[in-house]
Amino acid sequence: MPETAVLLAAAASDTHGPGDTLRIVLLVSMVGAVLLAWFLLRGYRDKDADNDPND
Repeated sequence: MPETAVLLAAAASDTHGPGDTLRIVLLVSMVGAVLLAWFLLRGYRDKDADNDPND
């Protein structure tokens, strides 16, 4: 089992920093923020806008 960990660590050390991982984390967090904003803001939508007697 330690040999596997050493091989995985060696493979991970060949990369040049956290570039790809950071891009993925940023992309997922931006998509998550958009979905969260959509979910929260859809509750503020006026559902009776079509049937408003004051128009």
